[in-house]
Amino acid sequence: MIQVVIRFNGDCLKKVNIAIAGVGNCSSSLIQGLFYYKDTGTSDELVPGLMHNTLGGYRISDIKPVAAFDVDKRKVGKDLSKAIFEKPNCTKIFHKDVPNLGVNVVRGPTLDGVASHMEEFHEHRAFRVSDEKPIDIVKVLKETGADVLINYMPVGSEDATRYYAECAIKAGCGFVNCMPAFIASNPGWEKRFRDAGIPIVGDDIKSQIGSTIVHRVLTKIFGDRGMKIDNTYQLNTGGNTDFLNMIERTRLKSKKISKTESVQSQAAKRFKDDNIHIGPSDYVPWQCDNKIGFIRIEGRHFGDVPMNLELRLSVEDSPNSAGVVIDALRCAKLAKDRGIGGALTSPSSYFMKHPPQQFPDSLAKHMVEEFIKGERER
Repeated sequence: MIQVVIRFNGDCLKKVNIAIAGVGNCSSSLIQGLFYYKDTGTSDELVPGLMHNTLGGYRISDIKPVAAFDVDKRKVGKDLSKAIFEKPNCTKIFHKDVPNLGVNVVRGPTLDGVASHMEEFHEHRAFRVSDEKPIDIVKVLKETGADVLINYMPVGSEDATRYYAECAIKAGCGFVNCMPAFIASNPGWEKRFRDAGIPIVGDDIKSQIGSTIVHRVLTKIFGDRGMKIDNTYQLNTGGNTDFLNMIERTRLKSKKISKTESVQSQAAKRFKDDNIHIGPSDYVPWQCDNKIGFIRIEGRHFGDVPMNLELRLSVEDSPNSAGVVIDALRCAKLAKDRGIGGALTSPSSYFMKHPPQQFPDSLAKHMVEEFIKGERER
C-alpha cells in the first residue's frame, strides 16, 4: 500500500492510502521511482514518464508505501524495500537506495495468480508459493484506510483480479486495474463500482512508449493520411515473469483481446480477424525485463501502390508503465475526493489499453486535462 499526501497552499495535509496487489517488476519500478523523484519540486517541469509533476495537488514525493500483498515466499514477510529486489524480479535497478519502509509484504490468496507450469522453471525464474496462510485482504484495506488498490496480478489471473476488485468494493477503496482482466470495461462490474460510489481506472495499463501505444498512433496516422492498411502484426518477446507466465497460451485470451481491440479502435475501418495479429510471441530468458516489439504494417497509397512499414522497439518493460500508474492512481484519488464512482472514462481511455470507451490518444489526453481541472466529471 502507498500513502499519498496532498498539500493545498500550505494548508493541512490530506492523506491518501494506496494498496499494491503483486510485488513484481512493475511494483519494483514504481517504488524505486518514488525515491528517484522524491526531491522533485512543485513546478510542472518535465518528469520522464509523468503527465504532470503535480496532478490535482498530488506530487510524486507525496507518495509513501504502507502495505503490499504477494504470494512468493521470497517476498512475503520482508520489508517492501527488500521484496522489490527479490527474485524472480529482474527489472532494471535505477534507484537501489530505497530506505526501509516499515512495510512487510503480506500473503494474499493464490487463486489463479500463478500459472501451473511455473514450478518447472529454475528457482530464480519462477514463483515459489509461500506456505503462510493468506491474510484477510478486506480487513487490511479497511484497517489501513486504503483509498486506491493497484492490481498488478499476472496476465491470465482472472479469478485473482476479480477477487481484488471485490475486496476494493467491500473495503470502499478505488481500483486501478493494470492487468487485462476486464473489470472497468465490464458493464456488470462497472455498475457495481458506480453503485458503491467507488472510482475505477482500467483495464490493462498502457506503457509510456510501448508497442501498443506506438501501434495505435501509427494505425491512426495511416487512416488520417488516407492510407489503406491491408495487414498488420505486432509481436513481442521478453524474459521477465510476465512473458514466462504467458507461455501457457490459455492465459492469453483477455490479453490478446485487449491489445488487439486497442489497435482496432484506431483503424479507419475495422480489420478482418485474419488481417491483424497482435500478441506476445515468446519468452527469451536473457532479455530479462527488456521487451522487444516488432510491428509491421502493409498498406497501399495513391494508385493502390503497395508500401510497408517495419519497426523494432526495445524498452525496459516495467519502468515504461510506472509513471503512467502514478498518474492513474492520482486521478482515481481525485475522483474519490469528488465523490465520483464507477469507471473514469477520461483517465481510463488515456492510461489503459481496454477502457470502457476508446478515443484517439490526443483527444483522450485533452479529456484527462479537463478531468484534472474539474471541467469534466469523469
